[in-house]
Amino acid sequence: GLVAAAISEVPGASQVLERGFITYSDQSKIEMLGVMPITLKQYGAVSKDVSLEMAHGAMSRSEAGISISVTGIAGPSGGTTGKPVGLVHFGGRHYKGALIHREMNFGDIGRHAIRMASVEVALEMVIEMAKLG
Repeated sequence: GLVAAAISEVPGASQVLERGFITYSDQSKIEMLGVMPITLKQYGAVSKDVSLEMAHGAMSRSEAGISISVTGIAGPSGGTTGKPVGLVHFGGRHYKGALIHREMNFGDIGRHAIRMASVEVALEMVIEMAKLG
């Protein structure tokens, strides 16, 4: 949601922003993006595998040439030893087939700061993917 909001702040964004999916729950990831339930069960929503399946699903369910997914733990609760608050996985897919992934651990810097840092990484990935042509 925040990534699409950041893009839509720029005049003319409708020429490059096709749609967005806000899939907070596991069920919405399954229904809207086609994330496999077994992937969620095996790796959890905050994982490389889920972020890549989300990016693939967004691409296949839209007319977009680039898709970016974000799944993480912004806090203040929800973190574990293995997946702490501040852990965020990003997936990206280009219509030519390229896939990229980023894993960031921003630390427990506060919910707002984690979300803003996530938008920055996602936008950097959009730029990176756009350079692929």
